[in-house]
Amino acid sequence: MKLTILGCYSATPRTDTNPTSQVLEINNHMFLIDCGEGTQVELRRNKIKFARIKHIFISHLHGDHFFGLVGLISTFRLLTRETELHIYCPKGLKEVITLQMKLADSWTNYQLIFHELTSTESELIFEDDKVQVFTIPLDHRVYTNGFLFKEKAGDRHLDMNAVLNANINVAYYRKLKQGYDVVNEDGVLIDNNKVTTNPNPPKSYAFCSDTAYNEAIIPIIKDVDVLYHESTFLDQHASLAPKTKHSTAKEAATIAKKAKVKTLVLGHFSTRYDNLNDFKSEAQTVFESVELADDGKTFNFD
Repeated sequence: MKLTILGCYSATPRTDTNPTSQVLEINNHMFLIDCGEGTQVELRRNKIKFARIKHIFISHLHGDHFFGLVGLISTFRLLTRETELHIYCPKGLKEVITLQMKLADSWTNYQLIFHELTSTESELIFEDDKVQVFTIPLDHRVYTNGFLFKEKAGDRHLDMNAVLNANINVAYYRKLKQGYDVVNEDGVLIDNNKVTTNPNPPKSYAFCSDTAYNEAIIPIIKDVDVLYHESTFLDQHASLAPKTKHSTAKEAATIAKKAKVKTLVLGHFSTRYDNLNDFKSEAQTVFESVELADDGKTFNFD
């Protein structure tokens, strides 16, 4: 599981900071999460291939989380993209994007599929044989979702010495990986557990931005490997958090601790602050395993 931060600052883009966008690579998928202004430039800067992006998840309709989307969609068109593109987003974004394309007479030459969201309960919005994606209802000034990405359990691993000693035909290896008992060349039923080992533990990633402190999300994100949680403010400006429906670094850490996550990644920093290490220091008074997002930073979670 690999996470690339394209932008992690709140409000407006600056010459040295970008609004929210990130790429999650998990089990051969490449998911784009939020698409603030300048996202396509950061994709190029980080050498991420546009063609691999087939699913985009937009948390809410504040500009610093989606103003880069119409530009990216248009660039895909100019690059003669043919692969369909799925966008999971709040209801209303389809109207915004299609109006821009209509007025510019710039319809895509690929299939653009919107999955508009309205539920205030967590729901499954994407699933294939490898990954599931659920919404995480958040508490912000407009309808907002975070997203929970969960790997499905993979295949079991063959213990090749045991497999060969058990005289199992290669034609049954796939069945063994799927967990089945099989009959060997001598007609003996072989117990799967004696010739295979457990699959790698499935990974999980929760993206939570933007939101006020909200313990209702804890059951949804419980025990995830990595939690990205917004931390717009430090303690000195904690009074601004309830008014703007944002969180402090300590509040993000409290959610991480109560949800028993393995690693917390802080992001969505207000640009009023010069030293990001203060966010980490304040969060670590509550929860130890804290990382700081930063534009262009990559995390590999093995």
